[in-house]
Amino acid sequence: MNANIQRIAFELNGRAVEALPGETLIEVARREGVELPHLCYKPGLAPVGNCRSCMVEIAGERTLAPSCCRFPSAGMKVETGSPRAVAAQRMVVELLQSDMAEAQYTRKNEVDLWAQKLGVGKPRFAPTRTQPQPDASHAAITVNLDACIQCTRCLRACRDEQVNEVIGLAFRGQEAKIVFDQDDPLGDSTCVACGECVQACPTGALMPARGVALHIPDKQVDSVCPYCGVGCQLTYHVKENTILYVEGRDGPANHGRLCVKGRYGFDYAHHPHRLTTPLIRREGVPKTGDFVMDPERVLEVFREATWEEALALAGGRLARIRDEHGGAALAGFGSAKGSNEEAYLFQKLVRTGFRTNNVDHCTRLCHASSVAALLEGIGSGAVSNPVMDVTRAEVIVVIGANPTVNHPVAATWIKNAARAGAKLIVLDPRRSDLARHAHRYLQFKLDTDVALLNALMHTIVEERLVDPAFIAERTVGYAELEANVAGYSPEAMAPICGIDAETIRYVARLYATSKGSMILWGMGISQHIHGTDNARCLIALSLMTGQIGRPGTGLHPLRGQNNVQGASDAGLIPMMLPDYGRVDNPAVRAKFEAAWQATLDPTPGLTVVEIMDAICAGQIRGMYIMGENPAMSDPDANHARAALAALEHLVVQDIFLTETAYLADVILPASAFPEKTGTFTNTDRLVQLGRQAIAPPGEARPDLWIIGQMARQLGLAWNYGHVSEVFDEMRKTMPSIAGITWERLEREGAVVYPCPVEEGPGQPVVFTDSFPREGGKARFVPADIIPADERPDDDYPMVLITGRQLEHWHTGSMTRRAGVLDAIEPDPVALVHPLDLQRLGVAPGAAITIASRRGEVVLYARADDSSPVGAIFVPFCYYEAAINRLTNAALDPYGKIPEFKYCAVKVVPGGEVARQGSYGGGQILAGVAQLAI
Repeated sequence: MNANIQRIAFELNGRAVEALPGETLIEVARREGVELPHLCYKPGLAPVGNCRSCMVEIAGERTLAPSCCRFPSAGMKVETGSPRAVAAQRMVVELLQSDMAEAQYTRKNEVDLWAQKLGVGKPRFAPTRTQPQPDASHAAITVNLDACIQCTRCLRACRDEQVNEVIGLAFRGQEAKIVFDQDDPLGDSTCVACGECVQACPTGALMPARGVALHIPDKQVDSVCPYCGVGCQLTYHVKENTILYVEGRDGPANHGRLCVKGRYGFDYAHHPHRLTTPLIRREGVPKTGDFVMDPERVLEVFREATWEEALALAGGRLARIRDEHGGAALAGFGSAKGSNEEAYLFQKLVRTGFRTNNVDHCTRLCHASSVAALLEGIGSGAVSNPVMDVTRAEVIVVIGANPTVNHPVAATWIKNAARAGAKLIVLDPRRSDLARHAHRYLQFKLDTDVALLNALMHTIVEERLVDPAFIAERTVGYAELEANVAGYSPEAMAPICGIDAETIRYVARLYATSKGSMILWGMGISQHIHGTDNARCLIALSLMTGQIGRPGTGLHPLRGQNNVQGASDAGLIPMMLPDYGRVDNPAVRAKFEAAWQATLDPTPGLTVVEIMDAICAGQIRGMYIMGENPAMSDPDANHARAALAALEHLVVQDIFLTETAYLADVILPASAFPEKTGTFTNTDRLVQLGRQAIAPPGEARPDLWIIGQMARQLGLAWNYGHVSEVFDEMRKTMPSIAGITWERLEREGAVVYPCPVEEGPGQPVVFTDSFPREGGKARFVPADIIPADERPDDDYPMVLITGRQLEHWHTGSMTRRAGVLDAIEPDPVALVHPLDLQRLGVAPGAAITIASRRGEVVLYARADDSSPVGAIFVPFCYYEAAINRLTNAALDPYGKIPEFKYCAVKVVPGGEVARQGSYGGGQILAGVAQLAI
């Protein structure tokens, strides 16, 4: 205990103990190793004391006290095992048992466990309540209220932790029961299937669907979530090499919380579509961009091969292209879903084996413009503060992001902070669920980010709300910024951005004058041709007010993929070597040439979209793609598919026959996330250890092994053994992680960087004293209004916005093969404002055709007023309605990121929605359940 904290001395079971301020009796008892029965109490949830199983006797008091709600006082004498306390504990447990059904789903529940520990036998009392019928209406969760003891742990998990506010306790007396919304079936409610209630439930009243949690796993394996950049820690429960279910654990980013994908999106690893043997394209089978893919008929296009044959062909042809046409004729796409070690070796292979810097990954399609602006302005592309710092901020600004969908667990911390009194400001053309928790919601017009942000800065300058000392001591270029925003008054910008001048001024004052203001943003900021300018404005806002370099302040671009931060750190980008040293910097290049014993190309490589253009121009002839799906994720996907089909040689390393793999000459079957061990860096710069839970199927191999074998085919004498050897090499070339050892990660599970010294604590908040730029000073960069590349007109009068949805991830290759997730969202949908549907004469649920100048798709219309009138939102995860066939490949000139968030489209009623064919997780639900049994 901290010696400076005032402690409370009292007696517990005759022994002198001390309590910290705010500690309850049960918390002190747990810390002192004294076990007390408890059912409604759960660490992390607010105590309510309604089960009364944790009663203790306090000397001098007439009644017993619930230890979960009682705080100690000096000199108090507490007995947890007195005859009176134990009698009360036993009676409570026996009464609760009497009302619970004896069923398979109540086996090994917490009531029975406490009954066993307290020596309570078969209940003597008859049930006193009418037992409710089971509710199996939800794909993820089964409700058995006959097992409910009304402890309200589920209610508090839903209301207080996740802040979804779906679960309530309704009615009175013996009619009281847990309800969802207005006593709706769970499947018809607003439940988002985070499963926090299931993890909290002590009795089996709320259980994972399919009954898999009823079976005893062979082992539990601690790992991390494979989806978004939050980096939630979790535990896999495994039986006979099959993942039965997943639970959250107490990691730095999630503290036990998960979302629907993290909790239920695991069984893709067992899908029958898994690639289990190397494949080679059959002779005479052409490659065309307009293919129709069907993994059920894969052997009509490919033939099975041995690893020896496949690797010889894959690496041999790439080596031949290199030798005949030079390294610039080759390119590689790595993966932000792979580990740090895989990213590091992949970029090393491209740079030393291909002899080119033509290597990139999906960061180019997510936050490349944010990184460009951050490197330019503050010298680092990483976040300044962890997401959890929202709990220390007075003002939280969320702009161009939808965390409740894309980063759900991070959103819970934002909602918690807002409930605790922080002022949440949401700025977005689309109204997200987070807006209902906001102190102010600014629904500005599409494509007017710079106008709004410059107006905020104009107010701060005009009203002298800047931090002159911070500007003078820690920045350069302020005079140019001040002069630029002088022409952007709120009154002038209001008709442009659609936000009234007084609201702009109010928000500017709020942000500038708070003790701690923090900005978080997403791809609504970055995925524009002016994405770098958008980020420059956010950086300038924080610099001019000094809202950076302290807890509860700073800049946080929310990373999309689980390891997009780590992959970028590891050098999986065309202009940067590991730790962001530029390839055209001779000193940086010399360092890596010495470490790798190779000569490196001094010319920055091509980015994702530029590589596709270079293929069509005949400049790039061969590619190696690991775990990326550009045929779905690239803008103007028809162009991307045509480019991939035109390659002389394409090698794809993946776990499924993706749309990109369908165009390959050689397919190498790889390991899924739970089938390998490696490190992953989350959006907070937290390096975490993911551990292998199951073995790969068939002849599928770990990605690191495949990369190593490909390196040998290219003439590289690599001889890595364990993954830790790769991480150790990374430490020696990357000062940011030099102090993080593999042994420490195995022991602690997670360490934040920068961590330059072994066993050092790492730095969760950076830029406290200086910025990693010349002179240690950050730089202001002014920005002016630049319109979108393609504006609506008479032919294409609406605007298309693309993004992700809660239940599916990225291109859907994993989540659409997860049974629960596919059952919740099985069909391609477009979110259309009800007034637009009325104008079009389309009923919700009917088919519509969306067309741009590049292509068209047909999907189902869903009435949704989150988007403004005239705009339509479509997730890009649906193969049968691949919306990136429509998007615009116009690039931000600095970050080289495409404009996914704005292109002109037209919408007409009707059309035939293609059947998915290539996907569908529902078929494995029964199989996994049967195996579990």
